[in-house]
Amino acid sequence: MLMKGKKGLIVGLANDKSIAYGIAQALHAQGAQMAFTYLNDALQKRVEPIAKGFDNSPVYKLDVSDESDMEAIAAKVAEDFGQIDFLVHSVAFAPKEALTEGFMKTSKSAFQIAMDVSVYSFIDLTNRLERVLAPGASIITLSYLGGPKYIPNYNVMGVAKAALESSVRYMAVELGAKGQRVNAISAGPIKTLAASGIGDFKQILNWNEANAPLRKNVTIEEVGNSAMYLLSDLSSGVSGEIHYVDAGYNIMGMAAVQKNAEGKSVFVWDERE
Repeated sequence: MLMKGKKGLIVGLANDKSIAYGIAQALHAQGAQMAFTYLNDALQKRVEPIAKGFDNSPVYKLDVSDESDMEAIAAKVAEDFGQIDFLVHSVAFAPKEALTEGFMKTSKSAFQIAMDVSVYSFIDLTNRLERVLAPGASIITLSYLGGPKYIPNYNVMGVAKAALESSVRYMAVELGAKGQRVNAISAGPIKTLAASGIGDFKQILNWNEANAPLRKNVTIEEVGNSAMYLLSDLSSGVSGEIHYVDAGYNIMGMAAVQKNAEGKSVFVWDERE
């Protein structure tokens, strides 16, 4: 098995519909040992049963905005695993008002919160875990097309994802000297708890499905398989990359076109309607 003997930490699992869960499934199937984190008491009740299903994996409280939690995480990981071979960062947040009003209306405090939780936490967490990250460790975070491109209602989260992707490149250079790799997966739209805060999300799902080259939306299992590749030795020569798992949607410059029953070229979206 590709991940046999590998140990790692998955940060940001919310439930069995989350992308982090799909990643955990793929890693577990290939023999990895994992630990998980939960944000608060409400999520603890969801995460602990999931962790039990993955060979009674350790579970730690971790609010990336809480200094005491961040200070304690490395010691907890060291106690259970010694060193870890991989880290999955699946954390993002912006206040609701920053996603419902126009981007230009974003308050300074909402902007700072989005950047702190969604971007700086990735850098900070990696630094805090430095002493337990094995030489050759692989680190991934999760992004979205709303970083490099405009996506309706994504607003400040788009700016945060752009900063996150840039951070991946800078971190890859600095950690590369130790043989450690840093990459991001830019997943297509998926119905997750985090996505529920994005306005008109059903429309985004429908549009992506109609216009992606593969004419579908991706699943958490498909994202999980790609994550497993990036976290395994199969990708030992890959670092600083933004790996798209979105059925090819990111390559599109405009809506897809196909021939209708009369032989005329029409937009795929028009045919769906």
